[in-house]
Amino acid sequence: MSGHSKWHTIRRSKGVADQRRGQLFTKLARDVTLAVREGGSGDPDMNFRLRLAIDKAKANNMPNDSIQRSIDRGLGKNNEAAIEEVFYEGYAPGGIALLIETATDNRNRTNSDVRSAINKAGGNPGEPGSVSWMFEQKGLLTVDLTGSSLDIDEVQLMVIDAGADDVEVDGEALEIYCEWTQLNAVRQTLLEHQLPLTGAEKTMRPKTLVQPDEKDALAAMRLMEKLEDLDDVQKVYSNLDITEELAARFE
Repeated sequence: MSGHSKWHTIRRSKGVADQRRGQLFTKLARDVTLAVREGGSGDPDMNFRLRLAIDKAKANNMPNDSIQRSIDRGLGKNNEAAIEEVFYEGYAPGGIALLIETATDNRNRTNSDVRSAINKAGGNPGEPGSVSWMFEQKGLLTVDLTGSSLDIDEVQLMVIDAGADDVEVDGEALEIYCEWTQLNAVRQTLLEHQLPLTGAEKTMRPKTLVQPDEKDALAAMRLMEKLEDLDDVQKVYSNLDITEELAARFE
């Protein structure tokens, strides 16, 4: 079970996504804006990342006019400051590698907030490239297994044929990893077979995992939680390996 997957399972179970809807909408809006900038188009039929961002926003009940404003911002149609995607790197207690994805209109503010959170938690901010080599960009699709009678082996063979390279069961979810360029093909296969797809996104997956002692693991999780609560932080990736028992204690 990957550290990244388990961490986000914990976040879901704690109801963090619904804790502050205003903050959630801000993060979703920035996803949409960045997708427009990266794809160079405000048309989701021509921009796959934008299609994913809009789907996620709608799944979280974000109003259509807010989504359109975010698209317009990405196209430079208003006078708001441009949003850019910036990654920060560092280490949590126990030497856990952190790759922090942010969306910001003020690098100085974001840099200060991220470095302050890491330092206060006993971690160490890193230079660009210090930990990014430990991760690889992947596509991640999530299928809901709640009350499901799905044949996992059958699904695994199906998605591997479609381009997936790894499948994991994480609690009540089936997580499917693939090359980012294959995400749409695998997604279409799941939709065609009417499987309960609950997420499709870009992720940074750790190449290897680290399992520190209990004290450092809990400190690392607390730091990751504080970082994800920062307004400019979209996601935090790590190579932390968390046991079921430790995850239950943190929850």
